[in-house]
Amino acid sequence: MFGTALIVFREVLEAALIVGIVGAATRGIAGRGRFIAAGLALGIVGSLVVAGAAEAISKLAEGMGQELFNASILGIAVVMLAWHNIWMSTHGRELAANAKKMGKEVMTGARAMSVVLVVIAVAVLREGSETVLFLYGVSISGDASVASMLTGGLIGLAGGAALGWVVFAGLLRIPLKYFFDATSFLVLLLAAGMASQAARFLIQANMLPSLATPLWDTSAVVSNSSVVGKALQGLVGYDATPAGMQIAFFVVVMVAIVAGMTWAKRRNENLT
Repeated sequence: MFGTALIVFREVLEAALIVGIVGAATRGIAGRGRFIAAGLALGIVGSLVVAGAAEAISKLAEGMGQELFNASILGIAVVMLAWHNIWMSTHGRELAANAKKMGKEVMTGARAMSVVLVVIAVAVLREGSETVLFLYGVSISGDASVASMLTGGLIGLAGGAALGWVVFAGLLRIPLKYFFDATSFLVLLLAAGMASQAARFLIQANMLPSLATPLWDTSAVVSNSSVVGKALQGLVGYDATPAGMQIAFFVVVMVAIVAGMTWAKRRNENLT
């Protein structure tokens, strides 16, 4: 039961952190709850479908199908998060001005929420499919009964979701004048971290050179399998033994998004 609870807790925590940060970052946009709920539903359904097709996926591209699939999912999330931050760089002030007016919708806000739906769906899809596959492995090993797995799974689900809610609630307590800067920074780290994780999958699939493996090793301080390591992976793409290519992806994506935000802000100022 403990093993099942830990697996579910770690995977749910990573998805919940992403949902919490993205949900908080869309504060002030009318109807965001519907898009978040739709993203969660699509992610859960998709994860079950992917888990059912895991064997077929793993056989694609000479046995590297799972790595390529994960890298593709992360790539989509990076693009969506980058678009969100660039959009927020020009609409953040308007959102802040209208945040306390219930039902007030910023121009093109509905379009921005479609990005949120995709980000949440792919986050839940990736973590959900991994959870189902892990639990399937535990079940066929015969090390746990169905009842203990169900109990452990529910405990892990509740724990991961609760910590995600704490992050979300904590972000909402940030004073409004600092709120959008803080959430934009967190979304920036999320995108760069996901790019780093995508690079790791592409290296495993022999699609990219590693440049250096590992560049450093912090396993003795925070291991990848620990709860703290899993939380940091969800927040900033933490890897105790990263390859040089992963760090390159992290830096390039971060610089590209910051450049896009700066360009969009200057363009908006020139138009006004």
